[in-house]
Amino acid sequence: MTYLILVLVAVFCIRLFKFAYNTIWIPFRIQNHFKKQGVTGPGYHPIFGNMPEIRRLFEEAMSKPSPLHDGDHDVLPRVAPFYHKWSNIYGKPFLYWSGSQPRLAISDPDLIKEITMNTGGGSFDKTGFDPKGKVLFGQGLIALFGQQWALHRRILNRPFRMERVKKENTLLINFYFTHSIIFFITYNSLYRSYIVAETRKMLEKWEERRAGRDEFEMEVFKQLHDLSVDIISRTAFGTFFEQGKQIFLLQEQQMQFFSLAVESLNIPGLRFLPTKNNREIEEYSSFLSLLMGSDEEERLGEEEIIGEFKTFYFAEKETVANALAWALLLLGLNPEWQDKAREEVIRVLGSNKVPVAENLKDLKIVNMIIDETLRLYPPIVMLMRKTYKDVKLGNINIPAGTELYLALAAVHHDTYIWGNDAHKFNPDRFKESRKHLASFIPYGLGPRFCVGQTLATIEMKTILAMIIRQYYLAVSPTYVHAPKLFISLEPQYGVQLLLTRITL
Repeated sequence: MTYLILVLVAVFCIRLFKFAYNTIWIPFRIQNHFKKQGVTGPGYHPIFGNMPEIRRLFEEAMSKPSPLHDGDHDVLPRVAPFYHKWSNIYGKPFLYWSGSQPRLAISDPDLIKEITMNTGGGSFDKTGFDPKGKVLFGQGLIALFGQQWALHRRILNRPFRMERVKKENTLLINFYFTHSIIFFITYNSLYRSYIVAETRKMLEKWEERRAGRDEFEMEVFKQLHDLSVDIISRTAFGTFFEQGKQIFLLQEQQMQFFSLAVESLNIPGLRFLPTKNNREIEEYSSFLSLLMGSDEEERLGEEEIIGEFKTFYFAEKETVANALAWALLLLGLNPEWQDKAREEVIRVLGSNKVPVAENLKDLKIVNMIIDETLRLYPPIVMLMRKTYKDVKLGNINIPAGTELYLALAAVHHDTYIWGNDAHKFNPDRFKESRKHLASFIPYGLGPRFCVGQTLATIEMKTILAMIIRQYYLAVSPTYVHAPKLFISLEPQYGVQLLLTRITL
């Protein structure tokens, strides 16, 4: 009995020593290591680090709106309040703590470029997801590391290459689960036409809401999210948002098409006939082969494909819908730019011409407006990376295991980079090339930049052009300005606009 007690005491002491070593000795040693190099911060607090203070700052920021004074769109005090406060106190970069995990907050474009361009090269890579994040993104590109990430990236680049997206025959991915099994993936020519068709449906609903009035109010944030979901569901997942809001469920007509596809493959010679169904099947098979590869090539498994489409659905919807909501708000606040954009759209598209690849490239003012929107209100306000070995970044020696908070929103609003009007809406700044490769990175940079960037840009330009061609926008008196960091940057209380029908 005495021996057992001694063993238990010894085990307890060893665990207590390890706990003290990991939560007290190592953090203070790391803090001292950075302090010697001139990098300070709010200071380490055992066990919880600085997380209670960060939560308090976020709650305080979210508790009150952020009125727009003289066109000032500085989002940092609301969406990164701890960064805004501590960077002003401790300088840049600074060190803070997530529990006992050290984090270095960085907003220097040179350092961000070095980190992002070398991500996956052994020194820097993504931080891991918690279990909730793994459920959300599965085994998708955004959640992977190392060789597994490299494999997915090579395969996913095939259908998203610029030359494929520019074609009228572009992306349509339909897939269906029964007991977690994918039945098929399709590649078709309907992506761009679905953007136009679904946007028209939305505008028809707006006209019903207008009911003949000269002016009416519309909360556009939810409308744009519903539109984005409809487009992605129709083109990427083969189901409608209104018909169940389930991403991975095909409609009856798609099940029938699958049945036809199987039957056509089982009848010798029939699949070679130039019928409409056979042409679609060939396109479906083409896209399937791009993802799955041949027997000799690289391929993805079922769970990996499911993960990729979870990522695509989530990232595309959030980026497009949020960016469009902010763009419409900014145009409502800046009628002179709204007029410039509308004049360009009418000159390029006329009163009813459908946006296609050939004319979208001529919407240069619209493109500048989208870029300026993404600068002021970036969908992703930060990136997280981690050092996987001791590295020297600039003049700073960083120990392995340090997490790096890359403050993208701070870079986008840096007056040293963008001038004294960095917080103001001025699309003209995008007439020229970027001042620094890492000064404007709404889609990321380096090997892990967003693979769907081109698709998102096409969708945003198409929808924005169709809306401003039909309506004059003004901000409603009911609008409350309150940028909020949820998973991406969104308006906390929506975007209320006054719309006036334009007669061309």
